[in-house]
Amino acid sequence: MALKGTRRNDIKLIAGLLLAAGILALFLHFTRTAGGSVRIEQDGVTTAVLPLHEDTRRTIEAESGTNVLVIQDGAAWVEEADCRDKICVRQGAIRYTGQSIVCLPHQLVITIENGADTPFDAQTH
Repeated sequence: MALKGTRRNDIKLIAGLLLAAGILALFLHFTRTAGGSVRIEQDGVTTAVLPLHEDTRRTIEAESGTNVLVIQDGAAWVEEADCRDKICVRQGAIRYTGQSIVCLPHQLVITIENGADTPFDAQTH
């Protein structure tokens, strides 16, 4: 008899966890903001900040290799890379504040920032 209760409680727990995950996913989906710019960092140093609304194609060269960044239709992605694993290429397009693409072999980080609703980087008084 205790086994039936345990199974019932397990089902309740799983249903509760799935419901909580669904609510969290909806919250994150509806609170994200479209980015305003793309920050390019190499070796921890910002090398460029490009507007996300202007279509461009930029080759980013490092001592260890080359990446090709494309910004088009409000999204950014790495189109080509000469690194071995190409995780940065397979990641696809990013467009929302806080999203990033990382190429560890080339020590490259591309981050979307400055959401359209928040034009300032710092809080003002």
